[in-house]
Amino acid sequence: MPVFHLAELNIARLLHPLDDPRIHEFVDGLDSINRLADQSPGFVWRLKTESGNATDAHHPWSQDPFMLVNLSIWESPESLREYTYKSNHLDYLRRRTEWFERPTDPHYVLWWVQAGQIPTLEEAQNRLTHYRTQGPTPKAFWFNTLYPAPLAVPI
Repeated sequence: MPVFHLAELNIARLLHPLDDPRIHEFVDGLDSINRLADQSPGFVWRLKTESGNATDAHHPWSQDPFMLVNLSIWESPESLREYTYKSNHLDYLRRRTEWFERPTDPHYVLWWVQAGQIPTLEEAQNRLTHYRTQGPTPKAFWFNTLYPAPLAVPI
């Protein structure tokens, strides 16, 4: 039987350019927060470019240079939840309104991928669009409505 991991996408639009002093603390914290993720139990993979993060990653749905994307894979919902809400990452999460616009639509989504599969940004955007239009389903969901990993081929 195949093993599945949890994929996660979240997007956010910066209030200011990356080199603006008003988001200096966010930018300066990226390396340590990414290192924390990389070393967290259950971490599998994250999108990054040569910069070591994804601040300069091209996202196919937006040419907006203020739009940032985070795409990662985790062994389980518990491992992602532990990193997101019970590590030093929470300090940055609590400060997100200092650096990012308040979203008007869901800006995050979870879905299952077969172990070893790396989703594309196009697939991730399709999952987010599905979540925005259909609500939580086995194809796209969030922590408040978790669906179990598939028993066969992923959706």
